Amino acid sequence: MICQLLCLALVAPVFAKEVPPLPAELSAYVLDAAPEPTGLLLQKGDRLAICGDSITEQKRYSVIIEAYLAACMPELQVSCRQYGWSGEQAGGFLGRMESDVLRFQPTIATSCYGMNDFRYVPFNEPIAEEYRKNETAMVQAFKKTGARVLLGSPGIIDTVPHWVKSAAGTKEDLNLALSKFRNIGIAVAKAEGVGFADVYRSMLLADNQAEKLHGPGFMVSGKDGVHPGWAGQVVMAYAFLKGMGLDGNIGTITYDPASNTATATAGHEVLSATDGTIRLRSAKLPFCGGPGDVKNDDVIRAGLALIPFDEELNRFILKIDAPAAANYEVRWGDTARTYSADQIKAGVNLAKDFETNPAQPAFKRVWDAVEAKQNYETRQIKTLVHGPEGAADREATFALTEKARAPLAKAIAEALQPLEHSISVKPL
Repeated sequence: MICQLLCLALVAPVFAKEVPPLPAELSAYVLDAAPEPTGLLLQKGDRLAICGDSITEQKRYSVIIEAYLAACMPELQVSCRQYGWSGEQAGGFLGRMESDVLRFQPTIATSCYGMNDFRYVPFNEPIAEEYRKNETAMVQAFKKTGARVLLGSPGIIDTVPHWVKSAAGTKEDLNLALSKFRNIGIAVAKAEGVGFADVYRSMLLADNQAEKLHGPGFMVSGKDGVHPGWAGQVVMAYAFLKGMGLDGNIGTITYDPASNTATATAGHEVLSATDGTIRLRSAKLPFCGGPGDVKNDDVIRAGLALIPFDEELNRFILKIDAPAAANYEVRWGDTARTYSADQIKAGVNLAKDFETNPAQPAFKRVWDAVEAKQNYETRQIKTLVHGPEGAADREATFALTEKARAPLAKAIAEALQPLEHSISVKPL
């Protein structure tokens, strides 16, 4: 017990003293200061439970999180389970929490509730109080088992959902209500000493930026107003990964043209450096969003363009400490880019600048394995355990489905193989 308390104390969040101001056009939104992690919330070997409603069941932000942890931070050896359930509120999750989640002894959990909890109506105090009570009970239930918690806020809406027959109020009315539910989440996180993922603020700012760049047709929260496409899901994943305290250092390659030598940080091995070509073996991969239309709200690349994901979470840096030439051509795979001496001395982020690169096939293998496993996890819990099979014999159903899930989990580790690739640097 003492050890658990010490671990929780070490990762307790620090609360920001000041909230960065919102743009003037968002002045109606009053956002309380959110907690910031003091360090890495994750621990080696963690078992992460990703919990939430239909937005989580979409298996998009959850796939991004798991693929990122598996491919970009393999040294952490974090395993994940996805528990999204369409239409669920925090109170509904409490009813299945022990059977579906705690039986697998997660050491850390993320949650993303509030969208259904606020019931798509302008702010209502009794409804909000129920949400506060259920969020608190959920956090306390996780803490009782020794699990750390990263409490996620709800996101925003882009239109009043026509498919919610009881929805009332305007788009702004509902987003203001969601902002207050976000603030409730901060209060719960502060009272319980747990982490907080500010999904709401990240999505509000990204949506505001997208409207300026692309017009109102670009919807960070999705075409139905609630369920984000890939752009919005990247924004959500960004909020959770930042809440985990990850530093985003994928690796740094330092090249010395004078001696034709190179060094690399942990996770990368320099195999050779000959005539400006650096051959590497990388156990860590950058996150690969791939190419795509930045005006399409269902494209990962579009979401990456709205947030500092690459700058803060996806830094694969090439640098020359003492460049002698005015400019350098850098080739990674089939793409070449030109950088000034000042740029390459400061360090250039290959993960951001090379939308197509040699790491993509390797990253996609991990992504596909994660996607297959998470797809089965939804079937395991929703269709089988909570279906006729589970009604007949729940424990036998869990035992059988775990046997089916095991090779899918193993396939993720098998998909991550060291990548051999080359970076060429030529003075101009």
